[in-house]
Amino acid sequence: MSSTRAHEGELVGRSMSRTTTFDRAGARATRRINQRAGRRLAQLAPRHTRRGVKTTLGAITDTLEQRLIVEFVGEVGGKRLLDAGCGDGLLVSALTRRGAYAVGIDADFRMLVAAESRATHAEGRRAFVEGRLEKLPFPDAVFDVVVAVTVLCFVSDPSLVLREAVRVLRPGGRLVIGELGRWNVWAARRRIRAWLGSQTWKAARFRTASELRSLVEQAGIAVTGARGAVYYPPLGWIARILAPADPWLGRLTTSGAAFIALVGTKGNAPTDAPQTDSSERRSDPRPEGVFGP
Repeated sequence: MSSTRAHEGELVGRSMSRTTTFDRAGARATRRINQRAGRRLAQLAPRHTRRGVKTTLGAITDTLEQRLIVEFVGEVGGKRLLDAGCGDGLLVSALTRRGAYAVGIDADFRMLVAAESRATHAEGRRAFVEGRLEKLPFPDAVFDVVVAVTVLCFVSDPSLVLREAVRVLRPGGRLVIGELGRWNVWAARRRIRAWLGSQTWKAARFRTASELRSLVEQAGIAVTGARGAVYYPPLGWIARILAPADPWLGRLTTSGAAFIALVGTKGNAPTDAPQTDSSERRSDPRPEGVFGP
């Protein structure tokens, strides 16, 4: 998994120039993807097709993790959502089906090509942008929800990534983080692989729920919930037996969870503006140039 999030009428009234910057940056990035995808999709698709064939263990684990993230994201109908580190677009695809206007950003162009091919159902409600999470190509406060799944464990400066995520999140918006837990059988196996030479797992940093909470709070987010998932060892037959109990365990404790999710809100929400429903705030929440005309 990996797994993104803004109010057009509100934004236009507040900062037309910043919205225009967002539109242009997204449009340029999307055009680059579309132009290059035609040349490269044929050679990349077989590789992603093979990678996409999941074992029973992988399918069960992905389902539990995504279910938890989607629950924390909450109602997304008509909202702008950013999936920071979107990978192959699985979460973007799931959330656009629930009515979100979603932007996925990733530094790996190959993943974006796979994401484009996956999300054909959401034409006009999704866009994919090639870029770095340490310097997001969007102006301030443009997304209602920002999601980052298995991102912080692989970046050299997680605090910077979080600050950027919070910067593009509107006041009162929701941040959802999903990360690999520190103390569990999966993490132990990954550490062994790192000792045996795996460059992927050598670079990874696993965290506890309290460590994640501290990082997120330092970035200016008030954490409102934390929950674990994937309490079974990495064996398919055990996963099949224990998966039904996984949500129950996740509500009890994050100890022993291979996956930990946090949700929180950005402060400084305006209180003096008149409250309106989403249809009154914006007739079309799509940023022009990113999602098309």
